[in-house]
Amino acid sequence: MNAYCDVSLPVPLDQAFTYELPETLRHRVQRGARITAPFGSRKLTGVVLRVHDEPPEAPARPVLQLLDETPALDEGMLALGEWIASYYCAPLGEVLRGMMPLAGEIRRGKMYSLTDSGRDAAKQLLLGASDENPTVAVMRMLEARPLSASYLKKKLPEAANVLRSLIKKGFVEVEDVEAERDPMRASAARLRVELERRPQEGKFSKAERELLAYLELHPGSHNLGELDGLISKASESARALARRGTLTLRTESLLSSDGQIRPHLTLNSHQLTAFQEIRSAIEAREFRPYLLQGVTGSGKTEIYLRAIDAALALGRGAMLLVPEIGLTPAVAGQFFDRFGDRVAILHSAFNDAERADQWRRIRTGAAAVVVGTRSGVFAPVRNLGLIIVDEEHDSSYKQAETPRYNGRDVAVVRAQQAGACVVLGSATPSLETRFNAERGKYRLLELPERIEKRPMPQVELIDMRQEFLETRKQSTFSRKLIDAVEHRIANGEQTMLLLNRRGYSSFVACRSCGERMECVNCSVTLTYHRRDRRMLCHYCNYAERVPSVCPKCGSEYIQFLGTGSERVEDELHKTFPTARIARMDRDTVAGKRHFESILQGFREGAYDILVGTQMIAKGHDIPNVTLVGIISADTGLGLPDFRAAERTFQLLTQAAGRAGRGALPGIVMIQTINPDHYAVRLASQQNYPGFYEKELQFRRLMRYPPFAALANVLVRSASQEDAMRMSAELGRLMTPPPEDTKVLGPAEAPVERLKAEYRYQMLIKSSSRKRLNELLRDLRRFAANRKWNATSLVIDVDPITLL
Repeated sequence: MNAYCDVSLPVPLDQAFTYELPETLRHRVQRGARITAPFGSRKLTGVVLRVHDEPPEAPARPVLQLLDETPALDEGMLALGEWIASYYCAPLGEVLRGMMPLAGEIRRGKMYSLTDSGRDAAKQLLLGASDENPTVAVMRMLEARPLSASYLKKKLPEAANVLRSLIKKGFVEVEDVEAERDPMRASAARLRVELERRPQEGKFSKAERELLAYLELHPGSHNLGELDGLISKASESARALARRGTLTLRTESLLSSDGQIRPHLTLNSHQLTAFQEIRSAIEAREFRPYLLQGVTGSGKTEIYLRAIDAALALGRGAMLLVPEIGLTPAVAGQFFDRFGDRVAILHSAFNDAERADQWRRIRTGAAAVVVGTRSGVFAPVRNLGLIIVDEEHDSSYKQAETPRYNGRDVAVVRAQQAGACVVLGSATPSLETRFNAERGKYRLLELPERIEKRPMPQVELIDMRQEFLETRKQSTFSRKLIDAVEHRIANGEQTMLLLNRRGYSSFVACRSCGERMECVNCSVTLTYHRRDRRMLCHYCNYAERVPSVCPKCGSEYIQFLGTGSERVEDELHKTFPTARIARMDRDTVAGKRHFESILQGFREGAYDILVGTQMIAKGHDIPNVTLVGIISADTGLGLPDFRAAERTFQLLTQAAGRAGRGALPGIVMIQTINPDHYAVRLASQQNYPGFYEKELQFRRLMRYPPFAALANVLVRSASQEDAMRMSAELGRLMTPPPEDTKVLGPAEAPVERLKAEYRYQMLIKSSSRKRLNELLRDLRRFAANRKWNATSLVIDVDPITLL
């Protein structure tokens, strides 16, 4: 009989932990199931990797709870997790945690109980004492039984301070606890209630009788939140009746139709060829990777919809991944219109309970189509036949924390394991993806023209250096752009203006001594946000009041320099006083609904001009937009990053693609001080092949991807001396470097100090992926042997940015 199990826990350690299985669980625990186990003073949720009869050398602690009778991760998903841990040099436990958004099923909290000395003290303290004393009240409650923090705070507002004092005295101990969350405890607004059966005679409260009477008179399902506004104590009564089996409670769908009627479009010859190729791969039930490269407005979405239809017709599941910013309710609603309740949506903006509910629908087979962001690649879709990665070049597919995986590459590996077809779609594919297509690793499908023979927008480069020479003014808008916007307003057409920089002014400086206002935690300048009347760090969110005098020399000559999207909006109001203007950036989009409300208002014609950062450039189809203006094409070109030119080309091309997507032709105006830079010039020509060849030449010369495997190794510490010492130790360890491997550094990171930590980095290039992986594992072992803090060493394989 299997008496032990090896468990992978979400801790930054490269090992599994052996636990003893209680008698009641020895026939029930399976590989891939989640269990709760003690780890130090904590209780953690882990994944079972193996069950066996081999006792460990040290006594094993017992498993506390089995959370899954059926494994949460099947063999395929466990194999995928092991590949991610190996490829990206990440602890398996942290990888597996990120693969399951089922944390919403687990309720975490703290339980407080009296220690032995606390019980002795309570016997003396409580004799004749009044509960008006907060310490007495807390001790009396804890003497009866251990209580949660939320319960104590609800009963006594001062409980937090009292508990801290009692813990210091050793009278109270605290324990981290986890328990299964009842899915029916979701908020009333997220639940639907329906009468299961005609209630038998029995004892019902007045509120329960009122609710039952209403449901008998109004058959069907009802939103519980709405009933709360009609019937007293509806929510409380519904939950009680559901426990007795009289009512059915189920969670509300996160998707709904957006009301737009979308006829099935007729495919042109290029679309039809691409669709037929993809359909044949789905029918063949074998792994085939495709790059679907089509110009902006070429109808890639219709191909996606038809490919999903084809997969469903064969009884197979499908998955569509979109960039974080692109998964709006409108996009999700488009798929809901086509596939109804078979769609599940996975988005990081949803809370844990919402994501867990969608995950459950996918795992049970209730949803065969998944629309999700990066983490959606781990959705447990049954009989997976198709994975689509839209805008595959987008940087949001790369995870910024451990495990630092790329959702696009994980999608390709998962499709390979499942024998599924994978489609990578983009108008501006990453160089690595296009290079794979050129070498025959992916099959290339091209859509060279827009649907319905619509013309590509005309693009004009405006040299802002020449503009200054002619006007002798440093202006945000050129004269041509102002004339073009005025023309659009007069004709009832719409304009989009892009500046990929938030805030009002980029930084604030003293004109007397040159002092710049910097963040206290990061080695970056603070950005001035006029609406909020504060200086803000965009890395750590540290904020200061706007200075009236220089903090260094006391001068009153404070200067606000640089331009952000907030300043552009302000100048637009002055230049076009009658225009209706909206701004969309991280400052105006504060929640998962705000983004769509602004965009929907613009789509419905409530605004003449939409100004914003890169979030307005991605995938939006608004037919009345006939002018797109790029305020400054040079914003990202000067960054110390080998992908700077590629990102600039992609952003400019994608932004230009928002113009002329309806019946009227579009115009794009690009303001720049670098009109001869190949990224700007070729983006204005919509010339991807030309840019690809030029950039590939640079990458080949400098040995950057796709001509080398790349990893960014970062050492960080709150102490600059420690960071320098650790990075020097790693540098010596890699001297001399392995064969066909080049190490750059250690050196200060481009942003030397970030979130109160000093950072030093090494860039490792290797012609052998295997040798690079072995070297990175050596670095992790070295750090573990030296007992470095778990967060001191950061390894980023295939980095998307070097900042």
